[in-house]
Amino acid sequence: MRRRLINSTLAVVMVVIALFGVSLVIVETRTISSSAQESVDSEAVRLASIVDSRLIGGEPVNPDILADQSGAERYARIEIPGRPVIEVGARPDGSVIRGTAVGEHGEKVTVEESRSGVLREVGRTLLIIGAVALLAVVTAVVLAVRQGNRLASPLTDLAETAERLGSGDPRPRHKRYGVPELDRVADVLDASAERIGRMLTAERRLAADASHQLRTPLTALSMRLEEIAATDDPETVQEEAHAALAQVERLTDVVQRLLTNSRDPRTGSAVAFDVDEVVKQQIDEWRPAYRSAGRALVRSGKTGMRAVGTPGAVAQVLAALIENSLMHGGGTVALRTRVTGNQAVVEVSDEGPGVPADLGARIFERAISGRNSTGIGLAVARDLAEADGGRLELVQLKPAVFALFLSREVGSPDPAPAARPIR
Repeated sequence: MRRRLINSTLAVVMVVIALFGVSLVIVETRTISSSAQESVDSEAVRLASIVDSRLIGGEPVNPDILADQSGAERYARIEIPGRPVIEVGARPDGSVIRGTAVGEHGEKVTVEESRSGVLREVGRTLLIIGAVALLAVVTAVVLAVRQGNRLASPLTDLAETAERLGSGDPRPRHKRYGVPELDRVADVLDASAERIGRMLTAERRLAADASHQLRTPLTALSMRLEEIAATDDPETVQEEAHAALAQVERLTDVVQRLLTNSRDPRTGSAVAFDVDEVVKQQIDEWRPAYRSAGRALVRSGKTGMRAVGTPGAVAQVLAALIENSLMHGGGTVALRTRVTGNQAVVEVSDEGPGVPADLGARIFERAISGRNSTGIGLAVARDLAEADGGRLELVQLKPAVFALFLSREVGSPDPAPAARPIR
């Protein structure tokens, strides 16, 4: 590109020099020749007037007197009728410029000048024009090189940016070049880089969330299948099979929820549902894991509450809280349901050491964990809660108490009094 720009610039400059330079040479040559001819003619007229004045006054006319009075350095020839020819100065050789004038007494004055002087003047003019043309060419080359660098370097830069995007590096460069067209391309590439970055982030987030959210249902399903394989009782097999099918349905719901949440984390499908059913389902699903760990999982509080939300999402939120208590808490884990104003609240608490004070305000941020876990579960749980208009909060640090707030169904009856803990 640089070479093409330099060549095109030089071509334009050469055409301009050819058109205007040649015309200028012709005009200057004619001007110099005309000026020299006018000078010779005017000197001939002046000498004729001097001769006339001396003839009228009866004064002598000779070469010395004429040379002194005229101050001319050119050759002059004066022809006076009835007198010898008078010559002033040395006659030039070769081609000459000649001027002639005739006086009132019939005298003829001829002035001659060598054409070499005119040629020298024309040569100096041509030299000046050539120097200016050379300077114009050099200036054009310098400007073409600078402009070529100004245009080629950004294009190389933009090509590298496009190559980085293709290789999986979506970082925008936010670099501009002062050329509107190139800046427009840079804007488009930066916008594409940001979109690709968001897409890659969403894909990585979906993979991490899926790995975390599917682990628990798959583990529970695996335990059900192991119980089926270990028993010969048809009733136990049928019961465990029905439970496994229910877990498969919940697993399908988890997958669907993850895909929906990856497209738009704020997209919910809230409906009215029975809170007791979701709580009972989670206790039934997690009780084997707690029994294996030698710990208890109980529930208490009001019953008969109906809330507005997505049952699958609420189940995932509770599963994340129960798993968090299993991994990081201690002692008995309690699920307590209560009502506050127009909201239904499900609290999950344990008897462990609680949450460190320095992590309390950041516990729901991704990659924040107090015990070398992924730090994804609570962040996903909060996103799921907020997608349906609810919220998830840490209401107490030690021991840890997490509360899920859900909107109550409009017109739902008051829940039954608090129930005794169910193990």
